[in-house]
Amino acid sequence: MKNAVGREIPDALLTDGKEVYRGKYHKDGQYFRKAGPRVRRAERPQASKVVASIREACEKCGARDGMTVSFHHSFRNGDYVTSMVMKVLVEEMGLKDLTVATTSLGSAQDLLADYIEEGKIIGIQSSGVRGRIGEVISVGKLKTPAIVRSHGGRPRAIETGELHIDITFIAASVSDDYGNANGTGGKNNCGTLGYAVADSRYADHVVVVTDTLVPFPNAPVSIPSIDVDYVVVVDEIGDPKKIGTKEARVTEDPRNLMMAENCAKIMAATPYFKDGFSFQTGVGGPSLAVNRYLEEYMRERNIEMGFALGGMGGNICDLMDKGLVRKLLDTQDFDTKAIAHLAAHPDKHLEISTSEYANPANKGAYVNKLDFVVLAALEIDTDFNVNVLTGSDGVLRGAPGGHPDTAAGSKCCIIVTPLVRGRMATVCKKVVTVTTPGDCVDVLVTDYGIAVNPARADLIECLDEAGIAHTTIEALQEKAYSLVGEPDELEWEDQVIAVLEARDGTILDVVRKIKPLVL
Repeated sequence: MKNAVGREIPDALLTDGKEVYRGKYHKDGQYFRKAGPRVRRAERPQASKVVASIREACEKCGARDGMTVSFHHSFRNGDYVTSMVMKVLVEEMGLKDLTVATTSLGSAQDLLADYIEEGKIIGIQSSGVRGRIGEVISVGKLKTPAIVRSHGGRPRAIETGELHIDITFIAASVSDDYGNANGTGGKNNCGTLGYAVADSRYADHVVVVTDTLVPFPNAPVSIPSIDVDYVVVVDEIGDPKKIGTKEARVTEDPRNLMMAENCAKIMAATPYFKDGFSFQTGVGGPSLAVNRYLEEYMRERNIEMGFALGGMGGNICDLMDKGLVRKLLDTQDFDTKAIAHLAAHPDKHLEISTSEYANPANKGAYVNKLDFVVLAALEIDTDFNVNVLTGSDGVLRGAPGGHPDTAAGSKCCIIVTPLVRGRMATVCKKVVTVTTPGDCVDVLVTDYGIAVNPARADLIECLDEAGIAHTTIEALQEKAYSLVGEPDELEWEDQVIAVLEARDGTILDVVRKIKPLVL
């Protein structure tokens, strides 16, 4: 059955109430009931929840074959806890048929690829799949299709009961012996624990894993003791220096800086750019660089940003310190500067959960208050559909993250990407995988020109009045192909290796096993 972005969705996936994607606001206003965890009462006096080891915590939580466990990725490439726990479950306890529902997966969790190949892990549910894990899934070695959700779609699935977690393991920089935990004040800090909040509230069992134990009561609290079953103290939970990936660094490339400057010009040309405006930028270098050009326009007009949303880096913290941003609403920290800033400014640099941030199945996620979002793309097609999940070879190597959530919620979504990368056109006729539907995207900024979605006649008028030149996305696609040629169509097998859910839980696209290249 074809969905609203023209993707054919196999009927076999449309069971148990699953629907195809029907548009960005299709489920708006619908009622549902939240799920709830299985909770064990603790009425007796209790001195401590600390247990001797991860294994003991797993045993006390009833770890078993076939269960679903979850983790958060606030340490990004510096995470130790996911592999540490999975090694205990698989190699020490001999468990099998496990599903891992972490917030995102990357090279730090490459060990899990071995367990997928061995058939010990049979399910992956995540907002991102990179590294060896993406490679082994892409060649069909995972027993069931991976389920990929946005940062808002994940808490939606948890809170509605679609994703039920048996045990969640929360890497906490600091905890007391009762389980009051947070991400700052320890020897290895990751900043906000916003990703883990939904897991802590809805999982049947919650285990805090920390390397810094402090006296009760630990405060401020990100994960409260009332949601925690056990605490485990280990030597190291992660390496903060590896939180900042190359993708999350501000670019110094002149071409990328030109695109960033054009993004700021476009923002300044719209009616939304006024005192109190709200803004989020994505992880890509060009999108992060927009901040430096925004400062100039804000000072010129004597305005301040009301709030910045999402993942935080040092550059947006600098804008706050200069008095240009009133509040930071922080779901994850991209570098150690942002982590320190969160701890130093509890009155205006605020930790929020991903449900507050982007869950469409609540009474108003913060993304719905966004004026602007600037995002990167691996590919964008002539229908403005964006791909940030699969490479040009069809291999899973990315993450929707908050991309589709912020695009749908904001008044003006700007995609910034070079026209070509190496020998591949980023502006193409049809993206490999749709991760953000074109009806959520308003403007495309490339190094060869700007294109506005024809559905946004108001923005076209704004750019014309400001004297900002623009063209059609079809013209940009043709230019891209003239530079690097039109790519050959990928060849797929029938096996579905991943299902990409829209933020509302409908099926946006599927990824099939790529046919091996025959030379």
